[in-house]
Amino acid sequence: MEHLDFYEWNMNGCINSKMIGRVLGVLLLIEMGMLLLCGGISFCYGENDYIYFLYTCGVNVVAGILLLLYGRGAENKMNRRDGYCVVSLSWLFFTIFGMLPFYLSGSVDTIANAFFETMSGFTTTGATILDDIESLSHGMLFWRSLTQWIGGLGIVFFTIAILPIFTSGGVQLFSAESTGVIHNRTHPKINVMAKWLWAVYLILTLLETILLMFGGMNLFDAICHSFTTTATGGYSTKQASISYWNSPFIEYVVSVFMLLSSMNFALFLMCLKGKVGKIFKDEEVRWFLGSVAILTGMITIALVFHNHYDWELAFRKSLFQVTTVHTSCGFATDDYNLWPPFTWLLLFIAMLSGGCTGSTSGGIKNMRLLIVARAIRNEFKHLLHPNAVLPVRVNQRTVSSSIVSTVVIFIVFYFIIILTGWTILLFLGVGFTESVSTVISSIGNVGPGLGAFGPAYSWNALPDAAKWVLSFLMLIGRLELFSVLLLFYPNFWKKQ
Repeated sequence: MEHLDFYEWNMNGCINSKMIGRVLGVLLLIEMGMLLLCGGISFCYGENDYIYFLYTCGVNVVAGILLLLYGRGAENKMNRRDGYCVVSLSWLFFTIFGMLPFYLSGSVDTIANAFFETMSGFTTTGATILDDIESLSHGMLFWRSLTQWIGGLGIVFFTIAILPIFTSGGVQLFSAESTGVIHNRTHPKINVMAKWLWAVYLILTLLETILLMFGGMNLFDAICHSFTTTATGGYSTKQASISYWNSPFIEYVVSVFMLLSSMNFALFLMCLKGKVGKIFKDEEVRWFLGSVAILTGMITIALVFHNHYDWELAFRKSLFQVTTVHTSCGFATDDYNLWPPFTWLLLFIAMLSGGCTGSTSGGIKNMRLLIVARAIRNEFKHLLHPNAVLPVRVNQRTVSSSIVSTVVIFIVFYFIIILTGWTILLFLGVGFTESVSTVISSIGNVGPGLGAFGPAYSWNALPDAAKWVLSFLMLIGRLELFSVLLLFYPNFWKKQ
């Protein structure tokens, strides 16, 4: 009788658990293929770490097959609740299974560190607990970079592009995983749109790889850094990050591709169709690039007069660091802890702002800031003209009052979570500056913080409890808060 009640609750009221199991099983088998590729790279370089990738592949296969067996006969339908469950669980499962090569090989010493490093990879945060990155094998380094590249546009979105299994629930999955105020549909079929966007993603990756090799990187380093740049992730194959090469050319190339990867990818599709002007007319892009330009200019002047950099060096270092935090990428070419303190506030603003809707970047997103700015401007106008009807417009389109309300709620909730996380880390013994910077960095998927956890240091010194908290913030930040936290809302599991 209890089994029957559960079946009726499952089918009529809430979730299609068999379909969820089936989808998760497929995703784990796809992750197995990625792990196999990394094991092959270790094998080709004559490294013994390939065996740990094979072990993990075996675990993935067993778990994937069990989930597929559970999902046999699943009704081929998926509602919004199913979509939120699949997306949240897939990111969690990918992290749990993806951390095994690090832990089994001894590359990372504890489960907390391995989970943190892998979650930071998939969410493209880029914060690391590694103090000697160069000691990792080529396979492990490639796996770190690949986690960010796959996580850039989204784990489920990647699968939608390559498999037809999600045709029935693709819209729900896309809505649950994609970031931004609204979800741009460039094609009525989700799988076709996914293929186009991944094609743009691949083109950017290939172009950057070629340019980085031209600048002096070898093929392996160029591919890894292209993966993590286009994903705005920030993992490097070197402990010194991009500054290892001491190359102005490489710094400018990476800066440009960080900016490109933080723009709405739907606009690049318009460019492929010959509508290049769409990028320059997009108000969010203009707002974003204007913010980068203003912050870069202010910090350049500060570095010239306070730190006595020459003008080109000051511009290059400020452009790179503003870009890397504004796009939530997390690379480093200079230790901004040594910059004038007021520049830290400017970098905090960049961290919070993030990139554009529909990109691989994190943060609040510039579209939300633009909408709030237009709403505030309208309030001033309304004081002068009480009877005037003043809609909020972006890109010559009226933004509905419900979207404006949603944006305001999101931003307020974003800061509430920052305050909560900050309080928890202070309780755990993390310093005042370090706690707020790591929380903002984690929820914005940025990477470096301030103080003892700035760009020149790893996050290994954090207490394990803080690492678990920050890992959770990385996940909810990547899926824009509500997709994950909705699963903790009691009414989500009630029949409607």
